[in-house]
Amino acid sequence: MKIKYALLALVVCLATYSCKIMSPKAYKSLVAERDSLANRTNTLEGQLAQLQADTMRLHRQLADLRSNNNVLNSNLDATSSKANELAAQTRKLADDLKKREARLKEVEDILKKRDEATNALKDKLQKALLGFQQSGLTVDIRNGKVYVSLADKLLFPSGSIIIDEKGKAALKQLAVVVNKEADINMAVEGHTDDKKVKNLGQIKDNWDLSVLRATSVTRYLTEVEGVDPHRLTATGKSEFQPIDATGTDEARAKNRRIEIVLTPKLDELYNLITTK
Repeated sequence: MKIKYALLALVVCLATYSCKIMSPKAYKSLVAERDSLANRTNTLEGQLAQLQADTMRLHRQLADLRSNNNVLNSNLDATSSKANELAAQTRKLADDLKKREARLKEVEDILKKRDEATNALKDKLQKALLGFQQSGLTVDIRNGKVYVSLADKLLFPSGSIIIDEKGKAALKQLAVVVNKEADINMAVEGHTDDKKVKNLGQIKDNWDLSVLRATSVTRYLTEVEGVDPHRLTATGKSEFQPIDATGTDEARAKNRRIEIVLTPKLDELYNLITTK
């Protein structure tokens, strides 16, 4: 509007300055020109306002784009850093898994050797003690160990801790095998039934009876048959680890026994577990 009024003032001044009397035709022409200029001015002013509005909008969009770009770059940096961290963790886990798989293979190989040695030992003992299996002797494997179970009637007279001749013969055959197997440790366990001991002199109860029978067997193996005493342990279990807990006479007979537990030495496995 300011441009329009300025143009109008200029026209009036020019008309006044010329000091000429305009004809109606000239005046109409001048007014028409003035109106045309005013319309164009209005159009230009409208275009200017639109351009100014568009410019402000574009500035805002540009600012938003720059802000978004900064956020994206920041996120990209964080994502890249996280990706690198995850990649490092993945490599570490892969290395750990590889080491654990190698260790597992070692343990499996050692346990396989143990099982092979245990089965071979069981076979040797079964062959050596075959003649005593009808007298209450059994050989089996439990938890990677060989158990030689001898009924009390095979080793001792009733209520006694002195090994009889048949029992000595069985222990002699067992000693022949174990003396050739230097990598075998042995535990001699005495077991009784649940009937209380009565009138056995220095033997006060089932604990005493189980321990003294175990030490009698241990002493015979070491002193007579030459088994290395460093390989032997004697323990008494009394009545508390029965084979058969039904309480019948047959069950009690099974429970009265000496068990010789033979365990392959696992130094290799122990070292593997404690050093890694």
